[in-house]
Amino acid sequence: MKELPVDKGTRVTLHFALKFESGEVIDTTFDKDPASLEIGDENLPENFEAYLMGMKAGDKASYQVPPEKAFGQRNPNNVQTFKRHEFSADMVLEPGVMISFADARQQELPGVVSRVEGDEVEVDFNHPLSGRTLTFDVEVIDVEPAGQAH
Repeated sequence: MKELPVDKGTRVTLHFALKFESGEVIDTTFDKDPASLEIGDENLPENFEAYLMGMKAGDKASYQVPPEKAFGQRNPNNVQTFKRHEFSADMVLEPGVMISFADARQQELPGVVSRVEGDEVEVDFNHPLSGRTLTFDVEVIDVEPAGQAH
């Protein structure tokens, strides 16, 4: 059973770390329980799943992931300016504050305040990791057919 490669329709148990090129860790499971996910269940962005394809239990790898395969390039159109009065009066608005908006489909859309000047509040809807090359370290612990009882 240990020879099953990662592919669509498999459940993978793995450790991963996502780091900036500087080595600063963004997220990791190496210091806690491994992650378990089904390929195609959208727990992991598709581009990251692509790096796992074909790996088997016991395999370890480290990948450099360019922005277009990670969280995309920064898009200047994703930075929008609002008026201060469009927010509730008691809301703290300062650079770095994350605000959740609802988009046209009522999906949650997080934005980060990037600038506050007078009555203008600039909000950046780019993914915080957009435009960054990331290091994706992965160690596959187990691969099994999806849908099996554990």
